[in-house]
Amino acid sequence: MNKFSTAKICRAGIVASVYFILTYFFQAISFGPIQLRVAEALTILPLFFIESVPALFIGCLISNFFSGFLLFDIAIGAPTTLVAGVMTYVIGKAIKNKYLRFVLGAIPPILANAFAVPLVIWLSGGLEYTYMVQVAIIGLGQALAIFPLGGLLYFSLYSLKDNNPNSSIFKN
Repeated sequence: MNKFSTAKICRAGIVASVYFILTYFFQAISFGPIQLRVAEALTILPLFFIESVPALFIGCLISNFFSGFLLFDIAIGAPTTLVAGVMTYVIGKAIKNKYLRFVLGAIPPILANAFAVPLVIWLSGGLEYTYMVQVAIIGLGQALAIFPLGGLLYFSLYSLKDNNPNSSIFKN
């Protein structure tokens, strides 16, 4: 079993903080029926670091205090991020091919949020489209955040890991 280390706790704090800062800075496009939450690019981090799973949950939880759907966004949105993070971590452990690992690792946060966020909007009385149209819109926004931005982050980290196998960044 992995033990907690100062490095893991610090990394988790940084991930949660960066998630919140990105969501807050891009607040205009981070919430609502049409959204592109830039911070979702960080959802590929569980492919590398287990501590990013609770960190993403905490970052999302804090960010959702600024949404117009406060109660439901906190009750549904943040746990959805936690579940997607766990699924992404499991995929990262199971798949070793770096390209397949990225593509499959991106799917849980895209699908989980595509189905959960419209539910949050609907429960809050703000659904502007039919549920399935809203699922497609949120899913597209997720994919646009995760594939290009998350891909850049993923392949940069992967390159760093390959070029510096003894780097303390990747030690448990």
